[in-house]
Amino acid sequence: MALHKDSHVALSDGHKMPVIGFGTYAPEKSPKHLAEEGTKVAIDVGYRHIDCAFIYGNEVEVGRAIRAKIADGTVKREDVFYTGKLWSTFHTPERVRVCLEKSLKDLQLDYMDLFIIHEPIELKPGDDPLPLDENGKLIYHNTDIRDTWKALEKCKDAGLVRSIGVSNFNHKQLELILNMPGLKYKPVCNQVECHVYLNQSKLLEFCKSKDIVLVGYSVLGSSRDEQWVDQNSPVLLEDPVLNRIAKKLNRTPTQVAMRYLLQRGVVILAKSFTPARIQQNFKVFDFKLDAEDMKSLDGLNRNLRYVDATKWSDHPKYPFHEEY
Repeated sequence: MALHKDSHVALSDGHKMPVIGFGTYAPEKSPKHLAEEGTKVAIDVGYRHIDCAFIYGNEVEVGRAIRAKIADGTVKREDVFYTGKLWSTFHTPERVRVCLEKSLKDLQLDYMDLFIIHEPIELKPGDDPLPLDENGKLIYHNTDIRDTWKALEKCKDAGLVRSIGVSNFNHKQLELILNMPGLKYKPVCNQVECHVYLNQSKLLEFCKSKDIVLVGYSVLGSSRDEQWVDQNSPVLLEDPVLNRIAKKLNRTPTQVAMRYLLQRGVVILAKSFTPARIQQNFKVFDFKLDAEDMKSLDGLNRNLRYVDATKWSDHPKYPFHEEY
């Protein structure tokens, strides 16, 4: 399909998702107002897909930015596609709606466009988002993910959310939901780490075969947050192949890295709180990578994860991240 700034993909439930989203995650040390200012700039630039989450702790600010842009006439509510996420301490069926309603209250919105299960891993239900035992290890819980999914379906039926999906699932975890008895709505998307060093070709193929949209985060490598990312990992945007193609096309490595994923049918989330960069990241619709460039970029895949899955390493099902 021809890509332009208003391009979107059709979801399996009939709704539409813009192909490029603005990511609002920031390391804890970042001031919260940056997410608010960044979201306003993003909407002014043309982003219509805003990705946030309960655990980011900035839904109040992001909601305020969205409402400010509605109030000043830049957008209508129906122009904005908002994604929120069910955190891991809310997987028990009776807590799913609690998490969604708390987010909606913080956002001051009546509904979400998309609500996704943030991780396939569940943590002990309660008010502590990262419950630890006396040895400093995460305390897990084991609600059947299919029961969590049924509770999400009820939220959709109640009109609190338009579409429901998942994040960080591998194909086996997706199949658990797809094959469950009495499935009413299948996941419309699976949001995962995806970039030229981790191009997710197997998972992408699987998702396409099931009419599930793959949404990529960390598409530029990563914000290199010390909490999650190995500081010795290679800097993706310094990759010589990426830079050679960018130079040839008179583009930035960022734009080429994003365009590569778009041409493969991946919805991308771009994250920056710098106005000039937010604008630059959106300029990916007026050029195209040819077959040779795409092949060169395919060759960069090394199954490298920036987001460190070892945070769950004491989980009985680890390494769940390693499978496609």
